[in-house]
Amino acid sequence: MRKTIIMLALPLLMAGCKVNLPVEQQSGKEDRAYLLFVSPNEYAGKDVQMTIDGGKPFTARVVKGKKSARHGTQYGIGTGTRTVTVSHGDKTLYRKKIVVSTQEVKQITLP
Repeated sequence: MRKTIIMLALPLLMAGCKVNLPVEQQSGKEDRAYLLFVSPNEYAGKDVQMTIDGGKPFTARVVKGKKSARHGTQYGIGTGTRTVTVSHGDKTLYRKKIVVSTQEVKQITLP
């Protein structure tokens, strides 16, 4: 009888050990943040040059600032403190140090 109770309790104890997995393993989320560029007027629908932490610039698409248009192209970046510079032609539109966390979508509003 005692042996039967131990045999039934042992699997329950073993299953309880897997509850304390690290958060990253539980959620399966990437360690990435995302940037979304919006503009109410002038730059909506245009391409701008974006630089992260003084790295290699790349082209990003700006979407119109309406709530329905917020599903524009999101650009993935690493989490933490980042310096974002956005320019169009030879004009700098945005330069700021931002802090982003995992799975955060940071909306950057341009003029």
